[in-house]
Amino acid sequence: MVGCSTAIQVNCCTQKPSIITNFDQFKNHLLSSFQPFIGDLQKNPIKIPLPRAIIKKTSMELLDILTNSVFQFIDHPSLSSQSNFAPVEEMGGAVYVDGTIPDGFPEGVYIRNGPNPLFGGFKSTKSIFGRSSHIWVEGEGMLHALYLKKENDGKWSVSYNNKHVETDTFKLEKQRNRPSFLPAIEGDSPAILSAYLLNLMRFGSVNKLLSNTSVFEHSGKFYSAAENHLPQEIDIRTLNTLGNWDVNGSWNRPFTAHPKKAPGSGELVTMGVNAMKPFFEIGIISADGNKLVHKADLKFERCSLCHDIGVTLRYNVILDFPLTIDLKRLANGGPLIKYDGEGYARIGVMPRFGDSDAVRWFDVETCCVFHIINTFEDGDELIMWAFRASDSIIPGPDLGLNKFEWFSSRFKRECNTDFDSDESFFSRAYEWRLNMKTGEVKERYLTGTTHSMDFPMINEHFMGLKNKYGYAQAVDSNASSISGMPKYGGLAKLHLEDTRSKDYVEMEYHKFPENTFCSGAAFVPKPGGLEEDDGWVITFIHNEHLNVSQVLIIDAKKFTSEPVSVITLPSRVPYGFHGAFMPIIL
Repeated sequence: MVGCSTAIQVNCCTQKPSIITNFDQFKNHLLSSFQPFIGDLQKNPIKIPLPRAIIKKTSMELLDILTNSVFQFIDHPSLSSQSNFAPVEEMGGAVYVDGTIPDGFPEGVYIRNGPNPLFGGFKSTKSIFGRSSHIWVEGEGMLHALYLKKENDGKWSVSYNNKHVETDTFKLEKQRNRPSFLPAIEGDSPAILSAYLLNLMRFGSVNKLLSNTSVFEHSGKFYSAAENHLPQEIDIRTLNTLGNWDVNGSWNRPFTAHPKKAPGSGELVTMGVNAMKPFFEIGIISADGNKLVHKADLKFERCSLCHDIGVTLRYNVILDFPLTIDLKRLANGGPLIKYDGEGYARIGVMPRFGDSDAVRWFDVETCCVFHIINTFEDGDELIMWAFRASDSIIPGPDLGLNKFEWFSSRFKRECNTDFDSDESFFSRAYEWRLNMKTGEVKERYLTGTTHSMDFPMINEHFMGLKNKYGYAQAVDSNASSISGMPKYGGLAKLHLEDTRSKDYVEMEYHKFPENTFCSGAAFVPKPGGLEEDDGWVITFIHNEHLNVSQVLIIDAKKFTSEPVSVITLPSRVPYGFHGAFMPIIL
């Protein structure tokens, strides 16, 4: 470890992190730790005028020396049960694979996004301020794409490619060829705060711009997204990154990973959540993607981790639930991300081009919701279907073995909470009926506890309209392996025709082999299909016994039957997030 002074080097090696209870103590501690470095600069001031570029370069080098003296990168530990979260290398170009595609399937690209960290895996740090680490959702985005092309002779050509999404911070760190951004999500508060400060001073950003969550299309262009930054435009055929999409300079804040096309108009409804005011802004982008036609600050009083947004024919549907980011809480020694089970929860219904005064708020039971199945209008009621957990599905410090393992301990059985028997962590289909005339709210679970489900998908032609079917990734909640992990994964088809007539809706389950799980599933409508479930569900799966990744195509009308196609991939595909099928001519 390179040091700029003996005092700092000794502190880093011998001192234990002291308990810092407020922001003033943190500042004093930070300044006293850096004092020897500052003293050296005062004894040897630079008196010769230098070009600005040289001054900037020298300042960056000094900050790097300082950072390396205070923080030491170490490999973040992982469990054997987390082997398919480990990163893979880029293929370097598309490779052909064998696959039989069903009759009537559209030509196009099946693509999925997910974290794939640089430099061999996630890194943690130890320092005089304590420890900090990245969490598994933070790896740089990597796109995994399956290309389905129909040749002139009617035969299918199937190929696979993967590639990192090259954000500005990805290119910066790759050019430096070493871990550079200090992890700043999980760990001791003083370490996270100092990581924020040093990242901002060195790179102009408190954290990496990941673009690792979803892929979406608007007006014939394709984008990779994560809600901590702007989307990246992607060349869907090569997976090359073409640059940030800021809607011609009119959107300058984070952008949701789940924008929705408004039914009828084709406008794109988006939102941006930030840790500083304004906490929540909504935007409407024109159908051609060239103009931001509406933007409004909804004047939230907290930074709620809103991950999804709903649309209907006339309204936008807003979630304000008590999973929050709070920088002041962090400065006072608390967690950056916290779920408050006693906090308020509400759903907002907003006219498409309304403002904060036009939002009608409905108070609902406190819970945790990440993904919406669909929202639509039904007479006087607005219906929202989503996947709900009665507690946070992101673990907090009260659940880990120690503060350094708030998130990673969620995958361990040796936690303070028995997850196998605690149904509050199961994510289940749920319904809210919001009466726009009387203000009444009715809410209930649509499914039981046999399966935990999330990552919903529907036939996109029914987005914002009344629909009959929803699909989701699922695990068998009642079958666990010795390690405490789920034993069986699969896909669920929910029959939502009339949710008021039964205690629980009918569900079909497509079960995978033991210790096989999926990610990035998407519904592919059949061209010219007459019914909502005319089509297929396509998904990446990974068999942990065989360490083999495949793509399955399942007939949505014969959901419990064997897949109609099984395509074995040339490379392991790590678990990730959201996928989409893009019907384009290749």
